[in-house]
Amino acid sequence: MLQILSITFPFFALVLCGYLAAKRCLLPLDAIPGLNSFVLFFALPCMLYRFGSTTPLAQLLDGGVFLTYLVCALGMVGLTVTVSLNSRIRWNDASFGALVAAFPNTGFMGVPLLVALLGAQAAGPVIVTIVVDMVITTSLCIALSQLEGADEHGFTHAAKNALKGMLFNPLPWSILLGALASAASFELPKPVMQTVSLMADAASPVALFTIGAVLARSQMLAVIHNHAPILMRDYVPVAAIKLLVHPLLVWGVGSAAVAMGVPLNPFALTVLVLVAALPSASNVSLLAERFGADNGRIARIILVSTAAAFVTFSLAVTTMT
Repeated sequence: MLQILSITFPFFALVLCGYLAAKRCLLPLDAIPGLNSFVLFFALPCMLYRFGSTTPLAQLLDGGVFLTYLVCALGMVGLTVTVSLNSRIRWNDASFGALVAAFPNTGFMGVPLLVALLGAQAAGPVIVTIVVDMVITTSLCIALSQLEGADEHGFTHAAKNALKGMLFNPLPWSILLGALASAASFELPKPVMQTVSLMADAASPVALFTIGAVLARSQMLAVIHNHAPILMRDYVPVAAIKLLVHPLLVWGVGSAAVAMGVPLNPFALTVLVLVAALPSASNVSLLAERFGADNGRIARIILVSTAAAFVTFSLAVTTMT
């Protein structure tokens, strides 16, 4: 356990550093979008391209991993929406609550953390989960968020927004380019690859620091705008579903898939379970704000899941490895 904590501690410590920097105004709130843009449009795409280009194509096209994780993602969305809907939380808020429960912080935290824990071979299954969450899970939840009084125009608008989000998100494109490079055994010229590597190496620390800053900013803005108090029962159960139910669901579905003869090797299943044990993705807060959902509630789910994951994720690693 101590050996695992020695690996996971620096990752969560960087999140705390970013949180404290923003909270104590050492990092101006206006600078946080710049950090987020650097990670999203420069550092993280370079990291994913590097992993994709150096990972065997068979791992990136693993049907067993894709189907297992997809079934669990759909199950998480359905479960969370079902338990969330009430007189206070309607379709828009419930849908983004479901997205934050089903979408782990795989890009900013999961890729570097799981590679550090399990080795470079963990990158293949992790990249598959990123594709599922960014393309399918996110699109589904955006569409569901429009069900509250939506007519034909509402669904069309939701579909356009989902498609636009996918087309302008650099992460799927970097994965695709990396996969094509792997398939063609293509290597970038050495100076270019060194540049990509420098940018990729910056992804982990800056991304983790930015997660903490984003969480602090969400809390601070809620105070500034006099956000109404949010009941604990509206966000703590979703954080618990994310950290406890999600990994158990993936383990159960994956084990059943293996028993039925689905080609899913034990190592890939371990990676999937640990991906599911990660805290909620911080970028969901930005999506919730864009679509008019209760961003204060979403930010609290992310904050609680991130803080609690220091313990729960470490226990999951101890159990699975």
